[in-house]
Amino acid sequence: MTAETEATTHAPTAVPFRAEVRQLLNILAHSLYTDREIFLRELISNASDALHRVQFEMLTNQQVRDPDAPLEIRIGVDKDAKTITISDTGIGMTREELIENLGTIAHSGTRTLIENLEAAQRSNIIGQFGVGFYSAFVVADEVTVISRSYRPDAEAALWRSQGGESFVVDAAEREQRGTTIVLKLKEEAHEFADEWRLRQIVRRHSNYVAFPIYIGDERANESTALWHQPPRNVEASQYNEFYRQMTFDYEEPLLWVHFSSEAPLDLHAILFVPAKRERGFIERRMEGKIRLYSRKVLIQEDAKDILPPYFRFVEGVVDSEDLPLNVSREGVQRDAGPNRDPIVQRIKKSLTNRLTKELVDLAEKDPIKYVTFWNEFSPFIKEGIATDPLARDDLLPLLRFHTTKSGDQLASLADYKGRMIDGQNEIYYVIAADLESARRSPHLDALNDRGIEALLLYDVMDSFLLNGLREYQGLKLRNVDDPNLSLPGEAPTPEVSISDEQFTRLVNVFKETLGERVTTVRASNVLRHNPLRLVSPEDQQYNREMARVQRILDRDFKVPPKIVELNRSHPLIVDLARLAESDGDAALVRNLVEQLYENALLLEGLHPNPADMVGRIQALMEAAARRLG
Repeated sequence: MTAETEATTHAPTAVPFRAEVRQLLNILAHSLYTDREIFLRELISNASDALHRVQFEMLTNQQVRDPDAPLEIRIGVDKDAKTITISDTGIGMTREELIENLGTIAHSGTRTLIENLEAAQRSNIIGQFGVGFYSAFVVADEVTVISRSYRPDAEAALWRSQGGESFVVDAAEREQRGTTIVLKLKEEAHEFADEWRLRQIVRRHSNYVAFPIYIGDERANESTALWHQPPRNVEASQYNEFYRQMTFDYEEPLLWVHFSSEAPLDLHAILFVPAKRERGFIERRMEGKIRLYSRKVLIQEDAKDILPPYFRFVEGVVDSEDLPLNVSREGVQRDAGPNRDPIVQRIKKSLTNRLTKELVDLAEKDPIKYVTFWNEFSPFIKEGIATDPLARDDLLPLLRFHTTKSGDQLASLADYKGRMIDGQNEIYYVIAADLESARRSPHLDALNDRGIEALLLYDVMDSFLLNGLREYQGLKLRNVDDPNLSLPGEAPTPEVSISDEQFTRLVNVFKETLGERVTTVRASNVLRHNPLRLVSPEDQQYNREMARVQRILDRDFKVPPKIVELNRSHPLIVDLARLAESDGDAALVRNLVEQLYENALLLEGLHPNPADMVGRIQALMEAAARRLG
């Protein structure tokens, strides 16, 4: 392909090649490029850059070599020689540019670069040092570059290196403008001397490069990147097909968000909200993947930092030329406290704000579809409110609850606020083991009598949610198991059917039977239709919501001591007080006390082992049968 005449060898001390090249290439090959196939992505990216440059040059310059040459990248394989050839029709390089661009790795000093690499300070290096090309030495023993500049009078030139302490520059033969790179593969990299393998790599990393990539005579990449198209030009069927190809999920996505901007931030993205948490025909998973591109070249297969954790169910692609990349193009700069990269944060903020807005719009315009979203992904939204104070206000409109007035429908906090009664200045909620238990909660007696609505919380994540949701638009949230609950409005006064003496005796029976499980037993001021409720003492006010989570996680969970409030007018309490007067019914009374207490635990979602109740329930049934007999 070339004739090496008048070759120039640059010693380690020569200016064009700087010192420590062998050390640098060893670091690049063994430390930074953990995935060997990255070499092809890097070389294709460089070829694409060269094509972009000549395309731009031809806009204003008519004196360009081969102005009619197709803008393309061609890849060839010689299985016998174990070589790969990557060729483009881009801007090309002169002899001097080959020395400058390939022989001088760091304009500010190779020693600085190596010190940064050895210290693992790799972010933004690719913007400071042109080292992407050197990924070729990950797989190649020898790299040859033959190039001819776009300038009409420029001659072709050759650059060759074996990754040692010198390189060769020589005259070469090449008629067409552009650059050809020939890789002589290492023995352990012979797997890449295969067209099928290279085609696989192109489709994974470079499928949406703006220029055609040919392997042999077959085009290996897609013609267009959907996310770079104007949204108005994309059909719903195209979004669905793209989502299916990307995820192997054959159920259509619930929602897609497509936006594109050039300034002040270059950002092109399509984000998908799946129809279900668990999706994918081949790979079953509950978390999405955001594929990160720069100039349509895949940078990260799963960019976890580009959206907040509470949106990790989202699938999609994000493409930005503004992203600061590390030396291997394998990641964006991660969270580093005050040094966190502002561009990454602007991209993240833009994506998050747009996605949140689209979900809010969906909730307002298509409530039925939004219920589907909420039923699948509500734990993530609750997590966001619990863990990200800065996102709290933006996410609040997305919350939905079952309430005592919503029936089978879901209500927003705004819906609740609109139904508050006169004089109400708090939002009330009850926590239980499940929805039906919440609806049966004895804590709701006083609220129902006054026409006050309550949020019904029964999901495990609700306990975490409450850590970040203490108020809404100036309205404080209050658990109705509060021992000092004071409610607006009026309720009918019940008739008390037992004397103070009988009630005092019954209180003592409760205390003796339940022992350290209760802090006190007293008459209730709020119960109307239930015999008993459990109330959290003052010292449990800040962790009572998490008690249900602890019960799930801890096998040795013990119910914290509770206040027992009794409804003096309830028929069961009246009968129990009368039974307590007879010594002959002591065992029955104790069983009834235990059962009433554990019934309340069950409704609260705090019972450590409901199966323990079976024997007692059977004993109570036998006692009832004997009395009836």
